[in-house]
Amino acid sequence: MAQKKFYMQTYKIGAEVVVAVCDKELIGKTFREGEITLEVSASFYKGELVSEDEMLAALRRATVANIVGESAVRCAVEHGFVDASNILRVRGVPHAQIVWL
Repeated sequence: MAQKKFYMQTYKIGAEVVVAVCDKELIGKTFREGEITLEVSASFYKGELVSEDEMLAALRRATVANIVGESAVRCAVEHGFVDASNILRVRGVPHAQIVWL
């Protein structure tokens, strides 16, 4: 079975390593619920198309991460990067942020 693919962009800002990752089918979409807007912009998220293993390797190096989508967030939860109680859902789409202090 083919491994799920994700769009991922990595940014180095000083000492910070920011990883933005999303399920590939969400790229370019915007979700609104009440006053919350979740924009999965190509300019921020669309870097390389990567495998789950590549995404996990990047999250291990990240100091900050933005993760969007059922598959990407589920993977982050399953591998201990995100606590399931800290997931925000906008129009049913999960979003998680990680900040290592």
